[in-house]
Amino acid sequence: MRSALALLLVLAASPAVAEPSCADLIERVRAATKAEVAERGADFARFDAGPRTGLTLSCAGDQSSVGAQYKGETAPADYETLFVQAGHAVTGIAPDRLREAARQAQDGAQAKRHSTVDVDGARVTCASMRREQGALTQCALLQRPST
Repeated sequence: MRSALALLLVLAASPAVAEPSCADLIERVRAATKAEVAERGADFARFDAGPRTGLTLSCAGDQSSVGAQYKGETAPADYETLFVQAGHAVTGIAPDRLREAARQAQDGAQAKRHSTVDVDGARVTCASMRREQGALTQCALLQRPST
């Protein structure tokens, strides 16, 4: 009984695990993807990730999200890798789980223009659009609020 009470007191006195700051998340995404930070704000960053490819990071509040955009008809093979690397850096979700969810969401988006897949407390949402300016493929990984 005493050891259980002592453990509770130690846990209560321990500082809570802090969520990473936006600056930390920006650095994680940059390091994981090798993308260049093109624009940076207090709770937002935009990255250049290659020809016609970009990343965005929103870290307002406790529900960070990361997105990948490709301007073109068919996203290159490294688009999925980029998205998975950025998503893992932000959420810590296993890359193989993110890759499978992203593939399912992209396949759904090709058929229906928009698709979502839940994965390990987060949601992958992908869209495939055709506009006057050309085709656009985009996927985002959104953390879900913990309850």
